[in-house]
Amino acid sequence: MENTNRCVFSLSGVTGMLIATVLLIAILVALTIWGIRVQQEVMQKPYTLENAQSIKMKGSKMQDHVIVKDVP
Repeated sequence: MENTNRCVFSLSGVTGMLIATVLLIAILVALTIWGIRVQQEVMQKPYTLENAQSIKMKGSKMQDHVIVKDVP
């Protein structure tokens, strides 16, 4: 059985490979930019522990002891 119906530049050929590659690179760039922005946002809001000695290892609620400083 001879394959006479080949299309190198169809969606199943070189063109499809290039579209998939560009799409994957675009997703990678978008996720990287989003991750960097999230890290920069978190970096701007440091936190401190209130009553660090009274925190128990089990059953302690972190929200009761953490104070987030909002920077204007």
